Amino acid sequence: MTGKKAFALRLDPALYEAIRRAAASDFRSVNAEVEVLLREALARRGVKVQVSPAAPRGRPRTRRT
Repeated sequence: MTGKKAFALRLDPALYEAIRRAAASDFRSVNAEVEVLLREALARRGVKVQVSPAAPRGRPRTRRT
């Protein structure tokens, strides 16, 4: 579990399509693009948001006995 908060977001179809195009040009998912846009908007307002540590990638290490 990543610990991210999931919620429904209703968007105008034209706005969603613009976000989808922006995400594709940046090689991101729509979700990641929305996060980037929100962080940028908050930063412009002077709101600091800490970046959560990234989840570990790859296979879990096995314990050797």
